[in-house]
Amino acid sequence: MQHRQGHTAAVQTDSDETCLLASIAAGDRLAFERLYKMYFSRLTRFVGRMTRSAPLIEEVINDTMLVVWQKAATFDGTCKPSTWIFAIAYRKTLKGLRASDEPVESDAALYEDEDGLQPEQHMHRQQLQQAVAEALDALPAAQRAVMVLTYYHEMAYTDIADIVACPVNTVKTRMFNARQKLKEVLWNEREYKR
Repeated sequence: MQHRQGHTAAVQTDSDETCLLASIAAGDRLAFERLYKMYFSRLTRFVGRMTRSAPLIEEVINDTMLVVWQKAATFDGTCKPSTWIFAIAYRKTLKGLRASDEPVESDAALYEDEDGLQPEQHMHRQQLQQAVAEALDALPAAQRAVMVLTYYHEMAYTDIADIVACPVNTVKTRMFNARQKLKEVLWNEREYKR
């Protein structure tokens, strides 16, 4: 029953977002503001996992939402609105990463909730988050995107395939290779600290 309710809520959200995109295509600024607010934190998490550069994150989100404003009329409903928007953000992120030669810094505090942790738990959590962030940074952008969309945004492989513009089997291969690389990097990190 709960799975059915979750599916119904997701369908309703997609329908609401499709309506917002139609309103945006007609020039409705309030609809755009609403969609922007709905996606700001999601896009921040996604882009923030692809790069740790705060200026690049801000630039990608602004560029993505500018495309949404300008191209809302081109949304044809063949995919979910979230898939369409994340695909734009993915392409803008790749473009920004190619253009940027700045070193990236980890900003793990932006993504965590640490209420109620003991000091040693807090320290262990920070070390683990730093190790995972560094391991993700070591992945090629295509593998990193698949990992982030799967684990941080709980997207299905079919949606990810639409976002990164490749077949589902390629997404699965990237996921397999990313997991192997993360496992290797995190295992080496653990062994090194012993």
